[in-house]
Amino acid sequence: MNELTAVFEHTDKWWVAYIEELPGVNTQGEMLEEARENLQEAMRLVLEANRAVAQHVDDAKRRLVD
Repeated sequence: MNELTAVFEHTDKWWVAYIEELPGVNTQGEMLEEARENLQEAMRLVLEANRAVAQHVDDAKRRLVD
C-alpha cells in the first residue's frame, strides 16, 4: 500500500489536482507540471501537519498516564 492516486483535471485555465487517499491534499496550477509540483508540496505539508497532531496527541496521552 505504498501507492497513492493523484488525480489531475483540466478546466478552462487551471489544472486541479488532488490525492484521493489523503483528504486535504489538493491544489492547482496553470500548467500540468506546476500542478504536479504543487501537489507534492501540498502532500508534504499535510503529512507534516498530521504528524505534528499525532505527536501532540501521543504526548497528551503520556501525560495522562504519568
